[in-house]
Amino acid sequence: MLTGLVLALIAGALVSLQNIFNTKVNEHTGSWSTTTLVLGMGFAASLVMGLIMEGKNMFTLQHMQPWYWLSGMIGVGVVICLVQATRILGATYAISIVLTAQLGFALLWDSMGWLGLAKVPFSFNQLIGVLIIVGGILVFKLGGAREPQAQDDHSGAEHKKHAVE
Repeated sequence: MLTGLVLALIAGALVSLQNIFNTKVNEHTGSWSTTTLVLGMGFAASLVMGLIMEGKNMFTLQHMQPWYWLSGMIGVGVVICLVQATRILGATYAISIVLTAQLGFALLWDSMGWLGLAKVPFSFNQLIGVLIIVGGILVFKLGGAREPQAQDDHSGAEHKKHAVE
């Protein structure tokens, strides 16, 4: 279990890091160029590592449902949407929404036993956990830090005038 936790933490760090890099690439190219570069580099790295680790056995695909091949196309949507969301919302806010959506949909798919997953009984504790995370995102975004006040000598009237503006 510890190995799974460490791997999940590493994956989370890598997703956040990749998202930041992707957004920086997108500042210099278009969304489709970024997606092509990201997924193309991922393909090349996966191919090389797969050949090193598994050799020609990497191409042995037994008992795989044909619709699993859609995963690569889903990756295109992930990269495009995440890069644009980060550009619009900022990295922390976009990633927090993405992670919450992942958790919510995973809960739905597990509870329904969809997509070949073993059905996991739904509990309200799980739903409350997701809602608490959503609440945290709202506090993070809507709570907002106050702007620092100027450290100059305004008279009371001028201070009130600036406060109204």
